[in-house]
Amino acid sequence: MPAGEMKIFSGTANPELAKKICAHLSICLSKSKSFQFSEGNIYVNLLENVRRKEIFFIQSGCVPVNDLIMETLFYIDAFKRSSASTVTVVLPFFPYTKGDKKDEPRVSIRAKVISEIIEATGADRLLTLDLQPPQIQGFFKIPVDNLYAMPVFCDYLKELNIPDLIIAAPDFGAAKMADNFAHRLNAPVALGSKQRHGHVESVQITNVIGDVKDKNVVIVDDMIISGGTICEMGKMLKSNGALKIYACVTHALLSDEFIQNIEDCSFDELIITDTFPQKETFQHPKIKRLSVAHLLSEAISSIYNGDPLSKLFSGVNLIENNR
Repeated sequence: MPAGEMKIFSGTANPELAKKICAHLSICLSKSKSFQFSEGNIYVNLLENVRRKEIFFIQSGCVPVNDLIMETLFYIDAFKRSSASTVTVVLPFFPYTKGDKKDEPRVSIRAKVISEIIEATGADRLLTLDLQPPQIQGFFKIPVDNLYAMPVFCDYLKELNIPDLIIAAPDFGAAKMADNFAHRLNAPVALGSKQRHGHVESVQITNVIGDVKDKNVVIVDDMIISGGTICEMGKMLKSNGALKIYACVTHALLSDEFIQNIEDCSFDELIITDTFPQKETFQHPKIKRLSVAHLLSEAISSIYNGDPLSKLFSGVNLIENNR
């Protein structure tokens, strides 16, 4: 049976990204409204008919994360109650990924809870980006497509034509990500050893495995908030003789403190994506922002048309060919 008409809606987290995705797909962003009452309750309303339509809902798990989760659930419920054919939730950044395991007594596996409520509310599919760790996909019974921002970064890095390039992971968690970058850019890999004590943002890089002397280094990571990890990694790389230092980070929830202290960081350029909305005050010569709208629009088009997504994983190791 042919698919119904595609409609794309946006939550309040990142409407600019939703508009860019629609521009790539040459369709209009569908109309809806959402607001919060004075007592904190959230209200959503679809302003278009969605009966038998294929819905893609764009949201992101940024601040205020709990309000945006509830808004997402209410939108899913509204789509299903309005007889939408399918609802694909597009969460470029999946919230509570730091709560993916039970590594202490008497704690919640928060990422599991988020996956269950999204599924229970009626979502048919999830599309996300650089899910870390990727095993969170196993919390879902519905299909999950975890894309990689790596091709977007690599295209930009190739334009820079950086000589004597080496890719660096700030910790073991980013090692696979660094390996994929290195494979695509034909560069060697260095690895940092990171220590974090308790639930704090401050970290310590104690060692770098790999020869970075007289090399230009690209640090890769999935997320940045305070900037502690890449700043400490940058200092360690400089002390080991590295020349220019770049940092590629997919999800950038930049704090005011980080922007104020960015000049003290050792990297020459921080390259981020637009999975998070950014304040105008966060404009800085050291920050380069790339858009993942084209990548997400290709994935949405493939899902809608029933095409495989394997073409979007070019250069990524250990990805099944017929996904």
